[in-house]
Amino acid sequence: MSTREVITRETRNIVSNAAGGARKSGTGGYLEAYLRELVENPLRTKMLTSGALSALQELLASVIAGDKNRHGSYLTPRVPKMAIYGSLISAPVGHILVTALQKIFANRTSTKSKILQILVSNLVVSPIQNTIYLACMAVIAGARTFHQIRATVKAGFMPVMKVSWCTSPIALIIAQKFLPPQAWVPFFNLVAFVIGTYINASTKKKRITAIRKKKNAARSSTTIRETRTKDGLTTESYYEKKDEKDYYSNRRD
Repeated sequence: MSTREVITRETRNIVSNAAGGARKSGTGGYLEAYLRELVENPLRTKMLTSGALSALQELLASVIAGDKNRHGSYLTPRVPKMAIYGSLISAPVGHILVTALQKIFANRTSTKSKILQILVSNLVVSPIQNTIYLACMAVIAGARTFHQIRATVKAGFMPVMKVSWCTSPIALIIAQKFLPPQAWVPFFNLVAFVIGTYINASTKKKRITAIRKKKNAARSSTTIRETRTKDGLTTESYYEKKDEKDYYSNRRD
């Protein structure tokens, strides 16, 4: 029996055991079917999973932050763009990088090897993924020149890496101990979904607050000029418009 057949058989056994636990816990055959698809069609399944999670992340973040488009809907143009990014970019990149990482450390189960795998993941895999992520987010946000994309990547790289360095080791330890190799990328996508939703919602709230402050400042600093003519004499009045109530009160005066 070839090495590939042995690995495939072991993976199928792990999937079967996980599916058996799922049936006992009452989740039915959905998890079993999903794990089977991960074994038989790994890249396609990861693309569909990542695309769905990326779109859902954007939608949930908009709902949490109250960020609606001009038509009053949470379904902004970013939702389908995030789905495209997740399925066509994030999933294939993650599949290639994680598969390479697994092959490098295949059959190496010592504590030293696991620690080394975590270090390689954080110092090589995560920087590549985060750079691609920031570049794509810049394009989705409207960047069209290399300078704009580079500026976005440069500004966001270290903050994103700090988050990765805090969460990635924990996620990788869980994957090493409890998950079959094929399930690593979807699991990492799920972790990124939770963290990304929180960060995205916080960013949207800050942006909305900044826009409101800017509008309020512009409204309060608007100078109103009013000209009145009485008995052949023309007078001009100037005052600051703070809000509509003050404006109409001054007009009555």
